[in-house]
Amino acid sequence: MDLLERLLGHDHWTTGELLRRCEELTPAQIDQEFDIGWRTVRRTLAHMIRNERTWTDLMNGLDAAHSTDGWFEFNVGELSAAHEMAYQDLAELARSIDANGRWNDTFVDTLDSPPQTKSLGGGVLHVITHNMHHRSEVLHILDRLGLTDLPEGDMLGWEQLQTVQKGAV
Repeated sequence: MDLLERLLGHDHWTTGELLRRCEELTPAQIDQEFDIGWRTVRRTLAHMIRNERTWTDLMNGLDAAHSTDGWFEFNVGELSAAHEMAYQDLAELARSIDANGRWNDTFVDTLDSPPQTKSLGGGVLHVITHNMHHRSEVLHILDRLGLTDLPEGDMLGWEQLQTVQKGAV
């Protein structure tokens, strides 16, 4: 497994695992406010997944202004479906960038004012590190809500899990 596949696999799986664990929460818990980040589980996850879609659209040269509509009302199932769709597109784009040696090619972030030119490599890595940052906030909130046996969310733990799962197949 190469570095890109490790980064994409870990990021996709770990966010998906947190979404799966959020199914254990009541609607009130999903929207309970805390003194961290986007303040609730729903808002934090919606922010993360909306950004997966937004940055992928921007890097593909698409109008990303629509990417801000309605996300904070999504339930956990809708967030999970949106994550799967957005991440499939992000991973496909990242693999294409890698296969064609385009990491230093640029795109225009039209959501900046004024619009700014950014590298495709920076954009892909921004999504991955951005998600990691906000997953730590979600883990903190889930812990405060009383969920136990939460994943640590680290790369080596994920990689070991992949090895165990492949050995069991």
